[in-house]
Amino acid sequence: MPRTSHRIGALLLLTALVAGCSAGPSQRPAVAYRDAEQPVAPAPAPPGPAPLPGLGPSAGSALNWADCTGETREELALPATGPSFSCSQLLTTLDSPEAPAEGTTRAALLSTGTGGVPLVVLGDVHGEPGTSVAARLALKLPPEVLRTFRIIGMDRRGTGQSDPADCMPPTQRENIIGFDPQATDRASLDRLLTSVRVSSQECLLDLDDRLQAYDSWRTAADLEELRLELDVPKLHAVGIGEATRVLTTYAQRYPDSVGRMVFDGGLDPQLDAMAVAGAQAQGAEQTFDAFAADCAARGSCPLGPDPRRTVQELVQRTRATSLPAADGPVSAGKIVRVLLHGLGEPERWPRLASALAAANSGDGARISALAAPLVRETGADPARLDGDLITSCNDTRLRLPAERLVHVATEWTGTNTLFGGLFAQRLAWCAQWPEPQEEPPPPSAPGLPPIPVVTTENDPLVPAQGSKHLAEQLPTGVAVNWQGTGHGAIGRSDCVTDAVSRFLVQGALPAEGKACPA
Repeated sequence: MPRTSHRIGALLLLTALVAGCSAGPSQRPAVAYRDAEQPVAPAPAPPGPAPLPGLGPSAGSALNWADCTGETREELALPATGPSFSCSQLLTTLDSPEAPAEGTTRAALLSTGTGGVPLVVLGDVHGEPGTSVAARLALKLPPEVLRTFRIIGMDRRGTGQSDPADCMPPTQRENIIGFDPQATDRASLDRLLTSVRVSSQECLLDLDDRLQAYDSWRTAADLEELRLELDVPKLHAVGIGEATRVLTTYAQRYPDSVGRMVFDGGLDPQLDAMAVAGAQAQGAEQTFDAFAADCAARGSCPLGPDPRRTVQELVQRTRATSLPAADGPVSAGKIVRVLLHGLGEPERWPRLASALAAANSGDGARISALAAPLVRETGADPARLDGDLITSCNDTRLRLPAERLVHVATEWTGTNTLFGGLFAQRLAWCAQWPEPQEEPPPPSAPGLPPIPVVTTENDPLVPAQGSKHLAEQLPTGVAVNWQGTGHGAIGRSDCVTDAVSRFLVQGALPAEGKACPA
């Protein structure tokens, strides 16, 4: 991507990066006081839920779609038979803080299904691009969903083919992803902060005024522009995990455009960024226990009778000596990150266990292959770390000082032995990042239609308790509780998939607190 020309603004912001970010003025609204003797009228009762919108008309044809079935099947290793795919691009408004409502950026789109009503699918910013998520999800949806809807996946800003944020030096990507997940001393963590600072500076110089335009607030605006281009009155959408932050922001900004939405998990809106990260570390440990029990129950677990002990010993060994691999050393950090993301896909647990067992025998090739999408271009997609770091830091105002990082890393590695340090380090990613001007608001928009929120008992990235709190805080949230394991229940649980499908197609709202067995 060519660099933009606003160099003076970049250099000014770069100075702020090196010097550190200071807290801005209070964002709290002004408080109005009344005369103590003047009676105060009671606050009006909040409006009840809006009626569930109808499906509405089919999408318009303003976007130019081209067949991309062959490329999609090849890139994602999908079956040779099945649904066809079409691809397009949406030109949206960049809307950077330096130039509000100005500039343009592109969003990559993929559609599938024979129905005419659009159903947008969004995935986590740290995972596969939204186009890939939609293509894979379509293979798991019931035929009536594909006959009713046109499933549309969108790569979020800075990810996939949506003007990707490919700006971090490859060496620094490797340093950040491979960093010792159990480091707790100041000297070691300072090395991580150095890699983060260098990466931040390079991204600033490369992206310039686009840097702070990659966030959930503006991605919500991309969805509204997509709705307008599709020429439909309501946006029907499914958000998976962290992507529900974009949909809650959309509901705040465009409440009249909200259609039938489903949140497949979601981060706890009652917690700040640090508390969320701590809860995620605990959820990852809990999901690992489910993975270990599943492996041991198979009778021929390649990790032996005690998978946790095997993996912990592997991590300890590779903290000191990385494993060899053709495309670079495999460190403890890479192993733990591959493990974290692999825990979200129970259908691939045997493959994950085999990769860990090979690493335990000294062969890091399989782990290296699983870690590749994080640190380098794979197929047509750029490294995922860049878009993840940029969007995550633009979505929070938390800037953790180095002294505090040492304390948090020490505490979390003691309580969550595999994943505590990894989530503590994610907090350090933003230490040198410019503080955002906006932060996604809590999901408090009244008058929305009902929104099912799916919770998963063992989710390594979105703890079940956080999803339950999201359902409670949404004025019209309806909890659907899956007692299973994985990141995202739609397509994994027949019970959840059926409930979501009937809601989307027929408008049948699940019963509050509906329980789905594992």
